[in-house]
Amino acid sequence: MPLPTGTPNEVTVGDILAFPQGAEPARDAPRSGRELQLFHVAHAFVQLAWVNPGDCDIHLEISDSPVKAAPRVIIETPVDSEYCGARRAIAARLAAHGFGLSDTLPGGELPAAIPADVLGLAFQDFAHKRGSAFVKTVWELHPAIVNLQ
Repeated sequence: MPLPTGTPNEVTVGDILAFPQGAEPARDAPRSGRELQLFHVAHAFVQLAWVNPGDCDIHLEISDSPVKAAPRVIIETPVDSEYCGARRAIAARLAAHGFGLSDTLPGGELPAAIPADVLGLAFQDFAHKRGSAFVKTVWELHPAIVNLQ
């Protein structure tokens, strides 16, 4: 699904970490409530990047600080055609930092966090192994566009 137009809600990674977790949604549940809202995280740090071999989405873990043990939120940029440019930009910026995308965890941990800003829709994923041990919420921004510095 494409990102909606309009003014996004400004949030921090800490704000997303504090989103209340409702009942686990069905895997095919339509988006509702907070999941229909566009969010912008102006200051974040990408800590981990990988391509999920199951759906080919780029998964990034972001935190509020560059500290490697900081709590994280997952951001996903889908394989869908409207995100091709965003995916290429992510891969190019990671490469400029000497990092290639990986399809294994924890192999996608970046040596040093990269500053970024993120625009995306909130999504409450179901509880399952989705990232590193530093991911502290089932809330994600998915789909999302990430601008790495």
